[in-house]
Amino acid sequence: MLETADWSEQDLAEFSRCVRAELGIKMPASKSLMLQSRILRRLRQLNIESLDEYRERLFHSAYSEEERTHFLDIVTTNHTSFFREPQHLEHLKRQARQARGVVTVWSAGCSSGEEPYTIAMVLAEMDVEFVVLATDVSTAMVKQAAEGIYEQDRVLSVPPELRKKYFLRSKDARQTLVRVVPELRERVRFHHLNFMDDDYGVADRMDVIFFRNVMIYFDKPTQERVVNRLCRHLKPKGLLFTGHSESLAGLAVPLDMTAPAVYRRTE
Repeated sequence: MLETADWSEQDLAEFSRCVRAELGIKMPASKSLMLQSRILRRLRQLNIESLDEYRERLFHSAYSEEERTHFLDIVTTNHTSFFREPQHLEHLKRQARQARGVVTVWSAGCSSGEEPYTIAMVLAEMDVEFVVLATDVSTAMVKQAAEGIYEQDRVLSVPPELRKKYFLRSKDARQTLVRVVPELRERVRFHHLNFMDDDYGVADRMDVIFFRNVMIYFDKPTQERVVNRLCRHLKPKGLLFTGHSESLAGLAVPLDMTAPAVYRRTE
């Protein structure tokens, strides 16, 4: 079976270029081992023993389009949790109170769904009309998130009263899974979206966009391009949240920082 030592620099460069071209994600040398290990795992799933055979499947065969989807799924990193960054949720509540009509929120980069379901719980408790859009580049994550099924230990960060209200436990006591109640799942729309696309196909103008811990994977020009595209779908004076390790400094975007990792649209 192929091992990481069997890879050439040219092999790594070719797959890294594919990731960069398709997703805009930087693949520096420091991520080489991660990239190799994930591709090798996919080769084992397919019972493929050489990179040449996989390269043919990915780039030149009748399976190329299908395999490209699998490839992009395996190279993306998905890490999230319920009720992360509570200060952002307080800003969300204030923005929702000031909104006119239906409150619209976009979880841009929703991963396995913890973020959009957190948003939906917060807004449902406010007794306001709302719509939550949740998108991710990984089709596998979008499917998983839409199902709303989690291990019990994943929901421990949800306040107990909300956990009881918004999650269903299996009647089988041996099961360790819980599921988001249908009433909440129906309030979140899940779709596949690649930030490299020119048109995001989003009809709504958003009161709030959560765009957290995504920009760190892009270079500066890509960050500026993507944020400006997101702003097309953000209402004037709407809020955009980023990760605390991310910054919009030096980017030509129509946003002003109002708090750490909180930006308001100026136009």
